[in-house]
Amino acid sequence: MPNPKGNPQNLQPIKSNREESLTERINLRITKTMKEELSTKDDPPEFCRRAIQEALDLDKDKENA
Repeated sequence: MPNPKGNPQNLQPIKSNREESLTERINLRITKTMKEELSTKDDPPEFCRRAIQEALDLDKDKENA
């Protein structure tokens, strides 16, 4: 019979090997075409994080130039 309180391992916080933990959330609207293309990626959330970070770095480089 399954444990009604769940698996104790599932109650542990997820450990990450990132320098900074992922604690914040944002919501954004995208087109249907963008969503369909994004859903074909292996890891859509990580793809979005990388794309946003690249854009932020590029913007920062422009400001410093």
